Amino acid sequence: MTGATGFLGIHLADMLADKGHTVIVPARSRNNMAPEERINALFRWLGRDRVPSCVQIVPADLNRSDLGLSPADYQRLGSRVDEIIHCASDTSFSERKRPQIEKANVENLHHLLDFAAKSRCCFFHFISTAYAAGKNQGICPETLVDTRSFFNVYEETKHRAEMAAADRCNREGIRLNIFRPSIVYGHSRTGRTLRFNALYYPVKILVFLKNLYLKKHREQDLESAEKMGISFTAGGTAHMPLRIEASPSGGINLIPVDFFTSAFYAIMENAVDGGIFHITNDKTKPVSDIIDYIRKYFHITGVQAVETQNYPAGPQNHLEILFNRYTEIYRQYMQDERIFDNARAVAILKPQGILCPDFDYSIFSTCMGYAESVNWENPL
Repeated sequence: MTGATGFLGIHLADMLADKGHTVIVPARSRNNMAPEERINALFRWLGRDRVPSCVQIVPADLNRSDLGLSPADYQRLGSRVDEIIHCASDTSFSERKRPQIEKANVENLHHLLDFAAKSRCCFFHFISTAYAAGKNQGICPETLVDTRSFFNVYEETKHRAEMAAADRCNREGIRLNIFRPSIVYGHSRTGRTLRFNALYYPVKILVFLKNLYLKKHREQDLESAEKMGISFTAGGTAHMPLRIEASPSGGINLIPVDFFTSAFYAIMENAVDGGIFHITNDKTKPVSDIIDYIRKYFHITGVQAVETQNYPAGPQNHLEILFNRYTEIYRQYMQDERIFDNARAVAILKPQGILCPDFDYSIFSTCMGYAESVNWENPL
C-alpha cells in the first residue's frame, strides 16, 4: 500500500492491520526521518504503542521507475504482493505546482503499474477523487468520464491517472477498483486530522483575521479594523462584513475519514470483479449552514452566503478582497452543483449499516476543537 505516510494512507494501514492483513508499505526518508521513524510516529499519533507487527515497512521511492530497489529486491517484493492499494497522491491545486503534481499523480502511477504487471498482483485498488468528473455538471456517474475540462490540475491529473490505470490493468488482466471520495475531513468522533486544507482553510482564515484585528483593537489600533469594516462587542464577538458566493442548489460534499476507511474496506472485500465507486455524502452541506456553525463556535457575525445570481456586481469591500484572495482555490467547492451518483457504493455499504454522518454542528465543533488544540498545524 502506497501513501502510508499520508492522512488517508495511515488510516487505511491501521484499519487493514486491525482486520489482520499483512500490509507492506513502501516509504522514503524525509526531513531527516527514516521511513521507519515516519511510520512509527504516525501510528503513535493514532494511539498505538508501536507499528503493528503485520505492517512491514520497505524503504522505496515511487519517484523512480525501479522504486529505488535493487533488481533482486524489486523481484522479491513483487513475489510477495497479492493486491496493491495506491493511496499516494499530491493533493495540491496550484497551477504553479503542475510539474510536481503531474509527477506524483501520473508518472509515479506508471511506475507502480509497471511493478504490478511484473508482480503476482491480481487486484489494483486506486484511490482517486469524486472530482475527477471535472467541470461536468449535474449527475456524475460511477464510470470513467470523457472530459478535458477541469477546475484545477489536481482534478485533471486524477482523471488522467484513472484512465491510465484502467487501460493498463485491462491489458494486464488485473482487476481494478477505483475509489472516489469527496472532501475528507477528520475523524467524526475525535476530530483528529493531519491537514487543515479544504474544509478547514476558509474557516482558519476567518479565525486568523478575527484574532489579528482583535489584537489590534485591544492595542487601541482602531483604524485598522475600521478600514476592514470589522467591529467587536465588549464580549469579543467580531462583526465581519463578508459575502460568500454560494450556489442555491449546491453545497460542499464532506465525508469523515472513519467513514472513508469503513467504506473502502467493505467495497474492497465485496466488489470482487472491480468497479468504480463514489464514496460521498448524500447530504451536501450548504455554505450557509457552515457560516451558522462559525457564528456559534467562533463568535463571528456578519458573514453571509449570497446566491450567485444575487451577488452584487459592484466592488468588494476590503475584507472580501482579502478573504477571496486567500481562498480562491477553494471557491469552486463552495459553489459546487455536481451530484455524485453513488448507487454502486451504497448497494454494498447500506446492507452493512455503513452510512455517512451528516456534517452537523456537533461534528463541526469536534473538528474545530481539535484544530484549535494543535494550533491548526500538523501535530507531528
